[in-house]
Amino acid sequence: MTSSVVIGLSAVVVAISDGEAVVLTVRQKGPGGDLTGLPSGPFSPGGHRTFELALRAFVTEQTRFDLGYVEQLYTFGDRGRDAPLADVGGDRAGRVVSVGYLALAPAAVDTHFAGSEWKPWSRFFPWEDWRAGRPGAFAAIEPALRNWAGGDPQKLARARLLFALDGAPWNEERVLERYELLYEAGLAPEATRDRGETAPQRGDALIAALGESMISDHRRILATALSRLRGKLKYRPVVFELMPDEFTLSALQRTVEAIAGVPLHKQNFRRALERAQLVEGLGRLDAETGGRPAELFRFRREILAARPVGGLSLPLLRD
Repeated sequence: MTSSVVIGLSAVVVAISDGEAVVLTVRQKGPGGDLTGLPSGPFSPGGHRTFELALRAFVTEQTRFDLGYVEQLYTFGDRGRDAPLADVGGDRAGRVVSVGYLALAPAAVDTHFAGSEWKPWSRFFPWEDWRAGRPGAFAAIEPALRNWAGGDPQKLARARLLFALDGAPWNEERVLERYELLYEAGLAPEATRDRGETAPQRGDALIAALGESMISDHRRILATALSRLRGKLKYRPVVFELMPDEFTLSALQRTVEAIAGVPLHKQNFRRALERAQLVEGLGRLDAETGGRPAELFRFRREILAARPVGGLSLPLLRD
């Protein structure tokens, strides 16, 4: 018997709020109560002209938020990926294949819609924010990973590489690989749920360190989006889709740091901006900075049509 295929659409909508990278979420009903998810819905070949138009309609309907910049992210087709309790290996009447999209917004506008909420990315991935140094989540995650690796040198090598253990360097772009390692190790809450296993007893510190779970594989979709966006910062000027029309250089740097999750060297960041010629001073000051007034700048969007444009250099602030 041939199984039907349902095409689902999921949106990772990102904005900056109070210096934090936030994502637009919705509450969805699941076994045992409501779960956090991404705006999503099924594509109707007869009712929707394009995937993107359908996605925009779903987001507006579920959150009352209108999307701006949107790009296709990835196609997710794991068996049972649509279920709050994933049907791993079981027969299904239909197969859900989800097309994920990444959307960027210049402001986290309050949607005032029941079940819709902007949540910091760090709620789902507490180990990804290194702006103030090595995250406290590692105090619980590192021993759990070492216990999982046991005496297996390959497992330990992967944990060292991805989670910067034993002095290994941190690579901010490998968000998805880190989440998938936690899933493989049975540490991610979704892992025991999907396998139909009883959740093991864990201390409060480890539970908090592992982050908030999401419905279906939405946290994997979210990790994929964060990996894509962090990588794209360096080769396309996408960060300006998260900025208002006028901004200070300090606000721009804080936005880049919120997305990349690492602190940047202020002078080197500004030198890189000057070399790239991506911004232009407006000759006016922002008196609302809370301190010394700073000059306002704008993104030179017109250069996108004039020549190939790269992203931003991320000069790290080293100890």
